[in-house]
Amino acid sequence: MAEVILMPRLSDTMTEGVIASWHKKVGDRVKKGDLLAEVETDKATMELESYKDGVLLHLGGDKGAKLQVNDLLAIIGNEGEDISSLLTKPAAATAPAATPSASPTPASTPTTQPTSTAASTMDLSKMDEVVLMPRLSDTMEEGVIAGWHKQVGDTVKKGEVLADIETDKATMELESYKNGTLLYIGAQKGEKIKVNSLLCIIGEKGKVDVDAIVAASKSSSPVTTAATSSPAPTATAQPAAASTAAPATAGGMDANGRIKASPLAKKIAKDKGVDLSLLRGSGDGGRIVKADLDNYNPSVSATAAPALNIPTYTGQTTEGFTDIPNSQMRGVIAKRLAESKFSAPHFYLKMEINMDNAISARTQLNEASPVKVSFNDFVIKAVALALRQHPAVNASWLGDKIRRYHHVHIGMAVAIEDGLIVPVVRFADNKTLPQIAAEAKELASKAKNKKLQPNEFTGNTFTISNLGMMDIDEFTAIINPPDSCILAVGRISEKIIRKGEGFAATQVMKVTLSCDHRSVDGATGAAFLQTVKKYLENPIQLFL
Repeated sequence: MAEVILMPRLSDTMTEGVIASWHKKVGDRVKKGDLLAEVETDKATMELESYKDGVLLHLGGDKGAKLQVNDLLAIIGNEGEDISSLLTKPAAATAPAATPSASPTPASTPTTQPTSTAASTMDLSKMDEVVLMPRLSDTMEEGVIAGWHKQVGDTVKKGEVLADIETDKATMELESYKNGTLLYIGAQKGEKIKVNSLLCIIGEKGKVDVDAIVAASKSSSPVTTAATSSPAPTATAQPAAASTAAPATAGGMDANGRIKASPLAKKIAKDKGVDLSLLRGSGDGGRIVKADLDNYNPSVSATAAPALNIPTYTGQTTEGFTDIPNSQMRGVIAKRLAESKFSAPHFYLKMEINMDNAISARTQLNEASPVKVSFNDFVIKAVALALRQHPAVNASWLGDKIRRYHHVHIGMAVAIEDGLIVPVVRFADNKTLPQIAAEAKELASKAKNKKLQPNEFTGNTFTISNLGMMDIDEFTAIINPPDSCILAVGRISEKIIRKGEGFAATQVMKVTLSCDHRSVDGATGAAFLQTVKKYLENPIQLFL
């Protein structure tokens, strides 16, 4: 008997999925466990396996189709079986949403809700010409237009970058998913626009009722300016030269170190093995384009570094100040941490850990490890193993219940120019120290270059904040939602202790555990810290 497969809910926030690709076609024989399709969710691109044997009789949508959760995805049954009764409610497939080029794996489709189909209602989410502001991270509520790469009237091709969107996590490129002419822009550079609000219209000039679409969008949240007083930071009573915009730098990078290159240029560079950071872009704002790669000659690409222009400091002789508008990231950090601090009853547990054995173990490990292992990597591994033994700490307070996670995903706080972001080392308890070290270094580098993908900064079950490298002895940290705890790690410092008949120097590290008292009790947090201490003072256990 034929069986219907509905679009599954592949993440906690998923309301729809985009079919990235089919691995089977109608008429193919399918076995239980065979890969049917790849589905883009709001979190990542995930593989969907068949849970039964049979013949694939029907597909609910072609590649690129968008299906709501519980829409008809596929039908598997016996060859020649009549499935007409199962097709009475066909899945509603629409055009795929725009996706950021910096996000080849995580999906960035806008989360839309079904609206009325009455003739008097124009459902923008189902119009092929309409591009809505996508949800580019799990916490994103609005985006700021960092810049447009196309203007009204420009011809747009599928895959070309439309705009740079600043979210609460990173600045991401938004690509067009169709060919046409850019007929309307819903927000200018520097303006905020809510998720699912009208971002732009792409279609054939004269055949799209732009005015009607814009009028239909007015019921959604209005666009606002990112700064209330001025579009960019301005300095009062400062020399004029101090207020210049940051230019594109060598290598096609912007002021934040992000390489600016067209999708085609990135593909050609990858195929040819060319490091884009070595090129100077000839496109708008120093953007690297195809022509730059066609003209690239490695033997003559090296150029002398420009002379440093070091200004003479004359001292400040007048009063002045600079108003800096809050970025999306800074605004979200302020909101979420304020909510955490004032809604979660924090309590703090401090402990001193002897690091002599860890120092010795790290020295020996780095003699053989393919990647340099840091003390923070030791802490990540120790915490991950301790969470296995203390699941009450690996939890979230959800109001009417406490969720205890079976997996261990360690978030590590990384300071960047705009604030703080928390890349996540997933399943850290199952990884070796060199594996953790390699992954942590890669994530930290991507965070500082604003290249993290959504699945790389979400899903943490516990967070570590380490300021030891900045010579901080000890501090307390605010819990990073949805975690119940965060561990603040200070520097390793020398301490004189009494040993036998005399005294000896030892290396110690101070840590502070911040706990949400709603989900973690004092004794529970203390027991967890004791286990972390045991692992770090006897590091041989980290290798077992």
